[in-house]
Amino acid sequence: MSFLPVFLIGVTAGLRSLTAPAVVSWAARIGWIDVSNTWLAFLGYAATPYVLSVLALAELVADKLPKTPSRKAPPGFAARLVTGALCGAALGAAAGSWLGGLIAGAIGSVAGTLGGYEFRVRLVNAIGGKDLPIALLEDLIAVGGALLIVTR
Repeated sequence: MSFLPVFLIGVTAGLRSLTAPAVVSWAARIGWIDVSNTWLAFLGYAATPYVLSVLALAELVADKLPKTPSRKAPPGFAARLVTGALCGAALGAAAGSWLGGLIAGAIGSVAGTLGGYEFRVRLVNAIGGKDLPIALLEDLIAVGGALLIVTR
């Protein structure tokens, strides 16, 4: 089992905490990954991808609001760590090692949280302080990256 995709789904969760679980849940629901005989089977239940998608869309909007706290603040960081570990466990379980996936996903989420923060701050400063274009670019990277990972 290659841990690179598992690590990268964690990175995606570090960028947007609910995008990765929404995409992983859709992948489980439509059969791209098989978690049906694991403790992660709930990801493939009929309602789960819809609920997670609504929450992910709300997060995409909330991220653009001026009073949204930093992703490095304890609640946001913890959420990213949990969702990265969960998504890593799902991809790992589909390949036969949920525990290895959980660890790789958690490590990836830390990298994505800290690296995504630095990426965004530096790009915003480079373009003169305009956050919205960079936030939208980060959204595109998170959604596109998660989709690319679960389809491979």
